[in-house]
Amino acid sequence: MNKPLFALLTALSLGGCAVEPTTLQEETTYFAEWVGEEPVVGRNRLSLVLGTEGRAYGNAGCNHWFATYSLDGTQIDFSDVGSTRMACDPLIMKQENDFLDTLSRVERWDISNTDQLRLWPAEGAPLRLWPAQE
Repeated sequence: MNKPLFALLTALSLGGCAVEPTTLQEETTYFAEWVGEEPVVGRNRLSLVLGTEGRAYGNAGCNHWFATYSLDGTQIDFSDVGSTRMACDPLIMKQENDFLDTLSRVERWDISNTDQLRLWPAEGAPLRLWPAQE
């Protein structure tokens, strides 16, 4: 078989194995793996749920958080971000504050080639989250 034809057939056969990336889903729990440049620490997983009617909520590591959000294509905006007010270990509280601060600055979202949800602020590294496994 000639080399160009073999290369074409190989590319076509591998292309058939491609998996469609996931999309942003309402009422799905996403768990954070990274907050900007820092990996998530602690026992309580940081989570995000995009609820119906523009409400978002989850766990910020120590406290439960809530916000409103609007979605327009790949643009997403979280506003009125708030949380309960329990105190935890200083390291967990710093992570929580970083998470909520970054969340309030998010402007867009995308899905990586590994199906990871990335929430991008105007500047800096994204929040990186995985959908919960069912």
